Amino acid sequence: MTLSDAPIPRGWDLLTKERPRPDVIRRRSWAWRLAVATVCFGAFMGQLDASIVTLTYQALGRGFHASPAAVEWVSLAYLLTLVALLVPVGRFSDAHGRKLMYLYGFGVFTVASAACGLAPGLAVLVVFRVVQALGAALMQANSVALVTTSAPPGRMRTALGMQAAGQALGLALGPTVGGAIVATLGWRWVFLVNVPVGVLSLVAGHYLLPRTHRRCAGARVDGLGVALLATAATGLLLAVSVVSGLGWPLWTAAALGVASVAAGWALMRRQAETPQPLVDPLLLRSHGRGLLAGMSGYLVLFGPLVLVPVVLARQGVGLVTAGLVLTALPLGFALAATTADRLLPASLTDRARARAGSLLCLLALALMLVLPLDTTALPLVLGLLGCGLGVFTPANNTMVMRAFPAESAGTGGGMVNMGRGLGTALGVAAVTLFLQLGPGISGERAAVAGLLACALLMLPVRGASLS
Repeated sequence: MTLSDAPIPRGWDLLTKERPRPDVIRRRSWAWRLAVATVCFGAFMGQLDASIVTLTYQALGRGFHASPAAVEWVSLAYLLTLVALLVPVGRFSDAHGRKLMYLYGFGVFTVASAACGLAPGLAVLVVFRVVQALGAALMQANSVALVTTSAPPGRMRTALGMQAAGQALGLALGPTVGGAIVATLGWRWVFLVNVPVGVLSLVAGHYLLPRTHRRCAGARVDGLGVALLATAATGLLLAVSVVSGLGWPLWTAAALGVASVAAGWALMRRQAETPQPLVDPLLLRSHGRGLLAGMSGYLVLFGPLVLVPVVLARQGVGLVTAGLVLTALPLGFALAATTADRLLPASLTDRARARAGSLLCLLALALMLVLPLDTTALPLVLGLLGCGLGVFTPANNTMVMRAFPAESAGTGGGMVNMGRGLGTALGVAAVTLFLQLGPGISGERAAVAGLLACALLMLPVRGASLS
Protein backbone atom coordinates (compact mmCIF):
# COMPACT_ATOMS: atom_id res chain seq x y z
CA MET A 1 0.00 0.00 0.00
CA THR A 2 1.42 3.37 -1.00
CA LEU A 3 1.27 6.41 1.20
CA SER A 4 -1.41 7.95 -1.02
CA ASP A 5 -3.56 4.81 -0.62
CA ALA A 6 -3.38 4.81 3.17
CA PRO A 7 -6.65 5.62 4.94
CA ILE A 8 -6.95 9.11 6.39
CA PRO A 9 -6.90 9.12 10.20
CA ARG A 10 -10.24 10.05 11.76
CA GLY A 11 -8.74 13.06 13.49
CA TRP A 12 -7.48 14.44 10.17
CA ASP A 13 -10.83 13.62 8.58
CA LEU A 14 -12.50 15.73 11.26
CA LEU A 15 -10.27 18.67 10.34
CA THR A 16 -10.79 18.47 6.57
CA LYS A 17 -14.41 17.38 6.06
CA GLU A 18 -17.74 18.79 7.13
CA ARG A 19 -19.59 16.55 9.55
CA PRO A 20 -23.37 16.08 9.23
CA ARG A 21 -25.74 17.14 11.95
CA PRO A 22 -27.14 14.37 14.16
CA ASP A 23 -30.36 12.94 12.67
CA VAL A 24 -32.33 13.90 15.78
CA ILE A 25 -31.59 17.55 14.94
CA ARG A 26 -31.53 17.48 11.14
CA ARG A 27 -35.02 16.01 10.80
CA ARG A 28 -36.73 18.63 12.95
CA SER A 29 -38.73 21.36 11.23
CA TRP A 30 -37.09 23.94 13.48
CA ALA A 31 -33.52 22.76 12.74
CA TRP A 32 -32.95 25.88 10.63
CA ARG A 33 -33.59 28.05 13.68
CA LEU A 34 -30.86 26.21 15.58
CA ALA A 35 -28.47 26.81 12.67
CA VAL A 36 -29.32 30.52 12.59
CA ALA A 37 -28.99 30.73 16.38
CA THR A 38 -25.53 29.18 16.11
CA VAL A 39 -24.51 31.77 13.53
CA CYS A 40 -25.80 34.39 15.96
CA PHE A 41 -23.04 33.27 18.35
CA GLY A 42 -20.50 34.44 15.78
CA ALA A 43 -22.42 37.62 15.07
CA PHE A 44 -22.66 38.30 18.80
CA MET A 45 -18.97 37.59 19.35
CA GLY A 46 -17.76 39.79 16.50
CA GLN A 47 -19.90 42.77 17.42
CA LEU A 48 -19.21 42.41 21.14
CA ASP A 49 -15.52 42.65 20.32
CA ALA A 50 -16.00 45.60 17.97
CA SER A 51 -18.06 47.66 20.42
CA ILE A 52 -15.87 46.89 23.44
CA VAL A 53 -12.61 47.76 21.69
CA THR A 54 -13.70 51.36 21.06
CA LEU A 55 -13.90 51.82 24.85
CA THR A 56 -10.27 50.74 25.33
CA TYR A 57 -8.77 53.61 23.33
CA GLN A 58 -8.08 55.88 26.29
CA ALA A 59 -6.69 53.04 28.44
CA LEU A 60 -4.46 51.85 25.57
CA GLY A 61 -3.22 55.38 24.96
CA ARG A 62 -2.25 55.78 28.62
CA GLY A 63 -0.79 52.29 28.96
CA PHE A 64 1.33 52.41 25.80
CA HIS A 65 1.91 56.21 25.71
CA ALA A 66 0.38 56.41 22.23
CA SER A 67 -1.65 59.06 20.38
CA PRO A 68 -5.36 58.53 19.53
CA ALA A 69 -4.46 58.22 15.83
CA ALA A 70 -2.02 55.40 16.67
CA VAL A 71 -4.41 53.64 19.05
CA GLU A 72 -7.25 53.60 16.51
CA TRP A 73 -5.18 51.15 14.44
CA VAL A 74 -6.11 48.49 16.97
CA SER A 75 -9.49 48.70 15.23
CA LEU A 76 -8.39 49.76 11.74
CA ALA A 77 -5.84 46.95 11.25
CA TYR A 78 -8.57 44.46 12.14
CA LEU A 79 -11.11 46.07 9.84
CA LEU A 80 -8.74 46.44 6.89
CA THR A 81 -7.83 42.76 7.08
CA LEU A 82 -11.54 41.94 7.03
CA VAL A 83 -12.14 44.16 4.00
CA ALA A 84 -9.30 42.52 2.06
CA LEU A 85 -10.19 38.92 2.93
CA LEU A 86 -13.98 38.66 3.09
CA VAL A 87 -14.70 38.18 -0.62
CA PRO A 88 -11.81 35.77 -1.40
CA VAL A 89 -12.55 33.79 1.77
CA GLY A 90 -16.22 33.64 0.80
CA ARG A 91 -15.30 32.35 -2.66
CA PHE A 92 -12.90 29.78 -1.18
CA SER A 93 -15.64 28.64 1.22
CA ASP A 94 -18.13 28.22 -1.64
CA ALA A 95 -15.76 25.61 -3.08
CA HIS A 96 -14.46 23.90 0.08
CA GLY A 97 -17.34 24.06 2.56
CA ARG A 98 -18.88 26.98 4.45
CA LYS A 99 -19.42 25.09 7.69
CA LEU A 100 -15.79 23.89 7.78
CA MET A 101 -14.37 27.36 7.12
CA TYR A 102 -16.77 28.92 9.63
CA LEU A 103 -15.56 26.58 12.39
CA TYR A 104 -11.93 27.22 11.48
CA GLY A 105 -12.72 30.91 11.83
CA PHE A 106 -13.98 30.40 15.37
CA GLY A 107 -10.81 28.55 16.29
CA VAL A 108 -8.46 31.20 14.90
CA PHE A 109 -10.49 34.06 16.39
CA THR A 110 -10.54 32.49 19.84
CA VAL A 111 -6.79 31.75 19.97
CA ALA A 112 -5.95 35.22 18.61
CA SER A 113 -8.23 36.84 21.20
CA ALA A 114 -6.22 35.17 23.96
CA ALA A 115 -3.00 36.41 22.32
CA CYS A 116 -4.37 39.98 22.14
CA GLY A 117 -5.11 39.87 25.85
CA LEU A 118 -1.46 38.96 26.54
CA ALA A 119 0.16 41.43 24.08
CA PRO A 120 3.18 43.24 25.58
CA GLY A 121 2.98 46.35 23.38
CA LEU A 122 0.78 48.29 20.96
CA ALA A 123 2.56 47.06 17.81
CA VAL A 124 2.28 43.43 18.91
CA LEU A 125 -1.39 43.97 19.77
CA VAL A 126 -2.03 45.33 16.26
CA VAL A 127 -0.34 42.25 14.74
CA PHE A 128 -2.48 39.89 16.83
CA ARG A 129 -5.56 41.88 15.79
CA VAL A 130 -4.68 41.11 12.16
CA VAL A 131 -4.61 37.39 13.00
CA GLN A 132 -7.89 37.80 14.87
CA ALA A 133 -9.36 39.42 11.77
CA LEU A 134 -8.36 36.37 9.69
CA GLY A 135 -10.55 34.24 11.96
CA ALA A 136 -13.31 36.85 11.83
CA ALA A 137 -13.15 36.84 8.00
CA LEU A 138 -13.68 33.07 7.96
CA MET A 139 -16.71 33.53 10.22
CA GLN A 140 -18.26 36.61 8.66
CA ALA A 141 -17.80 35.59 5.02
CA ASN A 142 -19.89 32.50 5.76
CA SER A 143 -22.36 33.81 8.34
CA VAL A 144 -24.82 35.39 5.88
CA ALA A 145 -24.43 32.42 3.53
CA LEU A 146 -25.16 29.90 6.30
CA VAL A 147 -28.23 31.88 7.35
CA THR A 148 -29.67 32.25 3.84
CA THR A 149 -29.00 28.62 2.82
CA SER A 150 -30.40 27.26 6.12
CA ALA A 151 -33.64 29.24 6.09
CA PRO A 152 -36.65 27.74 4.26
CA PRO A 153 -38.21 29.61 1.32
CA GLY A 154 -39.91 32.82 2.39
CA ARG A 155 -38.07 33.03 5.73
CA MET A 156 -34.82 34.64 4.56
CA ARG A 157 -35.63 38.12 5.90
CA THR A 158 -36.72 36.63 9.25
CA ALA A 159 -33.46 34.66 9.46
CA LEU A 160 -31.37 37.69 8.55
CA GLY A 161 -33.28 39.68 11.16
CA MET A 162 -32.33 37.06 13.77
CA GLN A 163 -28.70 37.37 12.75
CA ALA A 164 -28.88 41.17 12.88
CA ALA A 165 -30.37 40.86 16.37
CA GLY A 166 -27.40 38.71 17.43
CA GLN A 167 -25.07 41.43 16.15
CA ALA A 168 -27.08 44.08 17.95
CA LEU A 169 -27.04 42.12 21.21
CA GLY A 170 -23.24 41.99 21.03
CA LEU A 171 -23.18 45.72 20.36
CA ALA A 172 -25.66 46.34 23.17
CA LEU A 173 -23.68 44.43 25.79
CA GLY A 174 -20.34 45.75 24.51
CA PRO A 175 -20.50 49.31 25.85
CA THR A 176 -21.91 48.28 29.25
CA VAL A 177 -19.79 45.19 29.76
CA GLY A 178 -16.76 46.84 28.16
CA GLY A 179 -17.00 49.93 30.31
CA ALA A 180 -17.20 47.82 33.46
CA ILE A 181 -14.33 45.54 32.35
CA VAL A 182 -11.99 48.40 31.44
CA ALA A 183 -12.81 50.28 34.66
CA THR A 184 -12.29 47.24 36.91
CA LEU A 185 -10.26 44.42 35.34
CA GLY A 186 -8.37 46.39 32.68
CA TRP A 187 -8.30 46.45 28.89
CA ARG A 188 -6.71 42.99 28.49
CA TRP A 189 -9.90 41.28 29.63
CA VAL A 190 -11.77 42.97 26.79
CA PHE A 191 -10.07 40.42 24.51
CA LEU A 192 -9.94 37.51 26.92
CA VAL A 193 -13.74 37.59 27.31
CA ASN A 194 -13.99 36.24 23.74
CA VAL A 195 -12.38 32.93 24.69
CA PRO A 196 -15.26 31.17 26.51
CA VAL A 197 -17.79 32.39 23.91
CA GLY A 198 -15.57 31.04 21.13
CA VAL A 199 -15.22 27.60 22.72
CA LEU A 200 -19.00 27.34 23.21
CA SER A 201 -19.59 28.42 19.60
CA LEU A 202 -17.18 25.80 18.24
CA VAL A 203 -19.09 23.01 19.98
CA ALA A 204 -22.48 24.35 18.90
CA GLY A 205 -21.36 24.83 15.30
CA HIS A 206 -20.06 21.27 15.02
CA TYR A 207 -23.46 19.78 15.95
CA LEU A 208 -25.99 22.35 14.71
CA LEU A 209 -24.71 23.81 11.42
CA PRO A 210 -25.66 22.05 8.14
CA ARG A 211 -23.10 20.85 5.65
CA THR A 212 -22.58 22.67 2.35
CA HIS A 213 -24.82 20.90 -0.19
CA ARG A 214 -24.28 23.16 -3.21
CA ARG A 215 -20.69 24.15 -3.95
CA CYS A 216 -19.12 26.36 -6.58
CA ALA A 217 -16.39 24.12 -8.05
CA GLY A 218 -13.16 25.60 -9.33
CA ALA A 219 -13.45 28.90 -7.44
CA ARG A 220 -10.13 30.72 -7.55
CA VAL A 221 -8.87 33.71 -5.63
CA ASP A 222 -7.45 36.68 -7.52
CA GLY A 223 -4.34 37.28 -5.40
CA LEU A 224 -3.38 40.49 -7.21
CA GLY A 225 -6.92 41.80 -6.76
CA VAL A 226 -6.73 41.13 -3.02
CA ALA A 227 -3.39 43.01 -2.82
CA LEU A 228 -4.77 45.98 -4.75
CA LEU A 229 -7.91 46.12 -2.61
CA ALA A 230 -5.83 46.02 0.58
CA THR A 231 -3.50 48.73 -0.75
CA ALA A 232 -6.36 51.03 -1.74
CA ALA A 233 -8.19 50.69 1.58
CA THR A 234 -5.05 50.86 3.74
CA GLY A 235 -3.69 53.89 1.89
CA LEU A 236 -6.95 55.77 2.29
CA LEU A 237 -7.29 55.09 6.01
CA LEU A 238 -3.60 55.73 6.72
CA ALA A 239 -3.91 59.10 4.97
CA VAL A 240 -6.88 59.97 7.19
CA SER A 241 -4.91 58.86 10.27
CA VAL A 242 -1.93 61.05 9.34
CA VAL A 243 -4.22 64.08 9.13
CA SER A 244 -5.80 62.98 12.45
CA GLY A 245 -2.45 63.16 14.28
CA LEU A 246 -0.66 59.86 13.68
CA GLY A 247 2.67 61.67 13.99
CA TRP A 248 3.91 61.19 10.43
CA PRO A 249 4.84 64.18 8.17
CA LEU A 250 1.80 65.67 6.46
CA TRP A 251 3.29 65.06 2.99
CA THR A 252 2.85 61.33 3.62
CA ALA A 253 -0.92 61.86 3.71
CA ALA A 254 -0.84 63.15 0.13
CA ALA A 255 1.44 60.31 -0.98
CA LEU A 256 -0.79 57.72 0.65
CA GLY A 257 -3.87 59.29 -0.93
CA VAL A 258 -2.28 59.10 -4.39
CA ALA A 259 -1.25 55.47 -3.78
CA SER A 260 -4.80 54.63 -2.69
CA VAL A 261 -6.36 56.19 -5.81
CA ALA A 262 -3.81 54.47 -8.07
CA ALA A 263 -4.44 51.08 -6.45
CA GLY A 264 -8.20 51.58 -6.71
CA TRP A 265 -7.92 52.45 -10.42
CA ALA A 266 -5.69 49.42 -11.04
CA LEU A 267 -8.17 47.23 -9.13
CA MET A 268 -11.06 48.31 -11.36
CA ARG A 269 -8.98 47.65 -14.49
CA ARG A 270 -7.95 44.25 -13.12
CA GLN A 271 -11.54 43.25 -12.35
CA ALA A 272 -12.64 44.15 -15.86
CA GLU A 273 -9.90 42.06 -17.49
CA THR A 274 -9.46 38.93 -15.33
CA PRO A 275 -11.75 35.94 -16.06
CA GLN A 276 -12.45 35.37 -12.33
CA PRO A 277 -12.53 38.84 -10.76
CA LEU A 278 -12.41 39.39 -7.01
CA VAL A 279 -15.39 41.75 -7.29
CA ASP A 280 -17.50 41.15 -10.40
CA PRO A 281 -17.94 44.51 -12.23
CA LEU A 282 -21.33 43.38 -13.52
CA LEU A 283 -22.52 42.80 -9.95
CA LEU A 284 -21.18 46.18 -8.88
CA ARG A 285 -22.98 47.92 -11.71
CA SER A 286 -26.29 46.16 -11.11
CA HIS A 287 -26.24 45.80 -7.32
CA GLY A 288 -23.53 48.19 -6.15
CA ARG A 289 -26.13 50.64 -4.85
CA GLY A 290 -27.32 48.13 -2.25
CA LEU A 291 -23.73 47.35 -1.21
CA LEU A 292 -22.96 51.08 -0.89
CA ALA A 293 -26.09 51.57 1.20
CA GLY A 294 -25.08 48.70 3.49
CA MET A 295 -21.58 50.16 3.90
CA SER A 296 -23.08 53.55 4.79
CA GLY A 297 -25.39 51.93 7.33
CA TYR A 298 -22.47 50.44 9.25
CA LEU A 299 -20.56 53.72 9.04
CA VAL A 300 -23.56 55.39 10.69
CA LEU A 301 -23.74 52.58 13.26
CA PHE A 302 -20.08 52.62 14.33
CA GLY A 303 -19.43 56.36 14.13
CA PRO A 304 -21.33 57.05 17.37
CA LEU A 305 -19.50 54.17 19.13
CA VAL A 306 -16.32 56.26 18.78
CA LEU A 307 -17.95 59.68 19.17
CA VAL A 308 -20.15 59.25 22.24
CA PRO A 309 -17.47 58.09 24.75
CA VAL A 310 -15.32 61.10 23.78
CA VAL A 311 -18.24 63.53 24.03
CA LEU A 312 -19.29 62.27 27.46
CA ALA A 313 -15.70 62.09 28.76
CA ARG A 314 -15.35 65.80 28.03
CA GLN A 315 -18.41 66.36 30.20
CA GLY A 316 -16.86 64.40 33.07
CA VAL A 317 -19.13 61.36 32.63
CA GLY A 318 -17.58 58.06 33.77
CA LEU A 319 -16.86 55.16 31.43
CA VAL A 320 -19.53 52.88 32.91
CA THR A 321 -22.22 55.56 32.54
CA ALA A 322 -21.04 56.30 28.99
CA GLY A 323 -21.38 52.60 28.20
CA LEU A 324 -24.94 52.54 29.52
CA VAL A 325 -25.87 55.57 27.40
CA LEU A 326 -24.30 54.03 24.31
CA THR A 327 -26.26 50.80 24.84
CA ALA A 328 -29.40 52.57 23.59
CA LEU A 329 -28.07 52.42 20.01
CA PRO A 330 -27.63 48.64 19.63
CA LEU A 331 -30.63 48.00 21.88
CA GLY A 332 -32.83 49.89 19.42
CA PHE A 333 -31.16 47.95 16.61
CA ALA A 334 -31.95 44.60 18.26
CA LEU A 335 -35.55 45.57 19.03
CA ALA A 336 -36.28 46.68 15.48
CA ALA A 337 -34.42 43.80 13.81
CA THR A 338 -36.42 41.18 15.75
CA THR A 339 -39.87 42.79 15.65
CA ALA A 340 -40.05 44.73 12.37
CA ASP A 341 -40.89 41.64 10.31
CA ARG A 342 -43.94 40.99 12.50
CA LEU A 343 -45.05 44.59 13.11
CA LEU A 344 -44.71 45.98 9.58
CA PRO A 345 -47.30 44.95 6.93
CA ALA A 346 -46.34 41.76 5.09
CA SER A 347 -47.09 43.53 1.79
CA LEU A 348 -44.33 46.08 2.43
CA THR A 349 -41.42 45.39 0.06
CA ASP A 350 -37.80 45.18 1.13
CA ARG A 351 -37.14 48.44 -0.71
CA ALA A 352 -39.90 50.20 1.24
CA ARG A 353 -38.58 48.82 4.54
CA ALA A 354 -35.06 49.98 3.70
CA ARG A 355 -36.37 53.44 2.86
CA ALA A 356 -38.34 53.67 6.12
CA GLY A 357 -35.31 52.62 8.14
CA SER A 358 -33.01 55.12 6.43
CA LEU A 359 -35.50 57.94 7.02
CA LEU A 360 -35.56 57.12 10.75
CA CYS A 361 -31.76 57.32 10.77
CA LEU A 362 -31.83 60.72 9.08
CA LEU A 363 -34.33 61.98 11.64
CA ALA A 364 -32.22 60.74 14.56
CA LEU A 365 -29.01 62.32 13.26
CA ALA A 366 -30.82 65.59 12.55
CA LEU A 367 -31.97 65.60 16.19
CA MET A 368 -28.37 65.02 17.31
CA LEU A 369 -27.41 68.21 15.49
CA VAL A 370 -29.92 70.38 17.35
CA LEU A 371 -30.19 68.72 20.78
CA PRO A 372 -27.50 68.86 23.48
CA LEU A 373 -25.25 65.78 23.42
CA ASP A 374 -25.71 64.90 27.08
CA THR A 375 -26.94 61.92 29.11
CA THR A 376 -30.55 63.12 28.83
CA ALA A 377 -30.92 63.50 25.06
CA LEU A 378 -28.39 60.96 23.79
CA PRO A 379 -30.20 57.76 24.87
CA LEU A 380 -33.35 58.88 23.05
CA VAL A 381 -31.73 59.81 19.75
CA LEU A 382 -29.36 56.82 19.83
CA GLY A 383 -32.33 54.50 20.43
CA LEU A 384 -34.15 56.03 17.45
CA LEU A 385 -31.03 55.69 15.30
CA GLY A 386 -30.73 52.04 16.31
CA CYS A 387 -34.37 51.37 15.40
CA GLY A 388 -33.83 52.86 11.96
CA LEU A 389 -30.76 50.71 11.37
CA GLY A 390 -32.59 47.62 12.66
CA VAL A 391 -35.33 48.10 10.05
CA PHE A 392 -32.91 49.03 7.25
CA THR A 393 -30.18 46.38 7.58
CA PRO A 394 -32.13 43.07 7.22
CA ALA A 395 -34.15 44.49 4.32
CA ASN A 396 -31.10 45.81 2.47
CA ASN A 397 -29.12 42.57 3.04
CA THR A 398 -32.07 40.53 1.76
CA MET A 399 -32.16 42.54 -1.46
CA VAL A 400 -28.43 42.02 -2.00
CA MET A 401 -28.37 38.29 -1.17
CA ARG A 402 -31.29 37.50 -3.48
CA ALA A 403 -29.04 38.55 -6.37
CA PHE A 404 -26.70 35.59 -5.75
CA PRO A 405 -27.38 31.92 -6.60
CA ALA A 406 -27.18 29.45 -3.70
CA GLU A 407 -23.84 28.02 -4.84
CA SER A 408 -22.28 31.52 -4.64
CA ALA A 409 -23.84 32.49 -1.31
CA GLY A 410 -20.41 32.69 0.33
CA THR A 411 -19.22 35.19 -2.27
CA GLY A 412 -22.35 37.28 -1.77
CA GLY A 413 -22.04 37.13 1.99
CA GLY A 414 -18.40 38.13 1.66
CA MET A 415 -19.35 41.21 -0.37
CA VAL A 416 -22.03 42.19 2.15
CA ASN A 417 -19.60 41.87 5.03
CA MET A 418 -16.79 43.56 3.09
CA GLY A 419 -19.06 46.59 2.82
CA ARG A 420 -19.80 46.31 6.53
CA GLY A 421 -16.09 46.16 7.42
CA LEU A 422 -15.21 49.08 5.16
CA GLY A 423 -18.10 51.14 6.55
CA THR A 424 -17.02 50.38 10.10
CA ALA A 425 -13.40 51.35 9.36
CA LEU A 426 -14.48 54.59 7.69
CA GLY A 427 -16.76 55.39 10.63
CA VAL A 428 -13.89 54.99 13.12
CA ALA A 429 -11.43 56.98 10.97
CA ALA A 430 -13.82 59.76 9.95
CA VAL A 431 -15.06 60.48 13.48
CA THR A 432 -11.47 60.50 14.79
CA LEU A 433 -10.55 62.97 12.04
CA PHE A 434 -13.45 65.31 12.79
CA LEU A 435 -12.67 65.29 16.51
CA GLN A 436 -9.01 66.07 15.80
CA LEU A 437 -9.68 68.90 13.34
CA GLY A 438 -12.44 70.61 15.30
CA PRO A 439 -11.87 71.35 18.99
CA GLY A 440 -14.63 70.66 21.50
CA ILE A 441 -18.25 71.06 20.49
CA SER A 442 -17.46 72.16 16.91
CA GLY A 443 -15.70 68.89 16.18
CA GLU A 444 -18.52 66.88 17.73
CA ARG A 445 -21.16 68.66 15.62
CA ALA A 446 -19.03 68.29 12.48
CA ALA A 447 -18.79 64.54 13.13
CA VAL A 448 -22.59 64.29 13.46
CA ALA A 449 -23.05 66.32 10.26
CA GLY A 450 -20.70 63.92 8.47
CA LEU A 451 -22.71 60.94 9.69
CA LEU A 452 -25.91 62.65 8.49
CA ALA A 453 -24.42 63.10 5.01
CA CYS A 454 -23.47 59.40 4.91
CA ALA A 455 -26.98 58.39 5.98
CA LEU A 456 -28.32 59.98 2.78
CA LEU A 457 -26.51 57.22 0.86
CA MET A 458 -28.68 54.64 2.62
CA LEU A 459 -31.81 55.81 0.79
CA PRO A 460 -32.79 53.32 -1.97
CA VAL A 461 -32.75 54.83 -5.45
CA ARG A 462 -35.99 54.49 -7.37
CA GLY A 463 -35.55 52.30 -10.42
CA ALA A 464 -32.31 50.62 -9.24
CA SER A 465 -31.81 46.94 -9.98
CA LEU A 466 -32.12 45.78 -6.42
CA SER A 467 -35.73 45.32 -5.43
